[in-house]
Amino acid sequence: MRIRKKKWAEPELAVCDFYVKEPEQFAGKWKTAFKKEQPLILEIGCGKGGFAGQFALQNPDKNIIALDIKVDMLGVGRRTIVKLFEEQGKTQDEIDNLLLVKYNVEQLDKIITAEDKIERLYINFCNPWPRLKHKKRRLTYYKKLEMYKTFLRPEAEIRFKTDDDELFEESLEYFAQTGYEILYLTRDLHNSDVKDNIMTEHERMFMDEGKTIKFLIARQKSAE
Repeated sequence: MRIRKKKWAEPELAVCDFYVKEPEQFAGKWKTAFKKEQPLILEIGCGKGGFAGQFALQNPDKNIIALDIKVDMLGVGRRTIVKLFEEQGKTQDEIDNLLLVKYNVEQLDKIITAEDKIERLYINFCNPWPRLKHKKRRLTYYKKLEMYKTFLRPEAEIRFKTDDDELFEESLEYFAQTGYEILYLTRDLHNSDVKDNIMTEHERMFMDEGKTIKFLIARQKSAE
């Protein structure tokens, strides 16, 4: 998603207690980056922060790392998260189970490793990259799914949502190709039996446009 330059983003992030300025220092020890040691959740392509903020509020017993490559997007995310917490009567100092991280997902295994033992990975409305030469950039591309295995616990779930039909169907092929099993699948999330869905900004927009949301839960196949 494109976003206009936000001149205020970097200065605000520079003084933000839940923004990680040097993520490389936590490779293999992300549990120490949080005030409390709790199960680690990862969202890649966190966008405007709505999902991560809601997740942190609803799951105080879990720590979530919200990652995006764009500093301007993370700046917007910071403001979104602060607002969500304030609406619940909480201060910025109480945002202790969420961290914002700027990093390129192509090199994600350099900052998150097997020692981090990620328990769940969320991929929400990533860029579909429809052109053939760009498909390798997809966050669900088979090479990335292989990379995620390096830091996901064996029983960890990947939860993936998109409005894009082609991306969803081709992602199913990527998951099968890389040895994941599909635990749950729906091509119409909002008319499904999923009870714990957290709505994102894109999700509301696509709903207003009359688009159906595709959703799946995948996990590495158990060794025979």
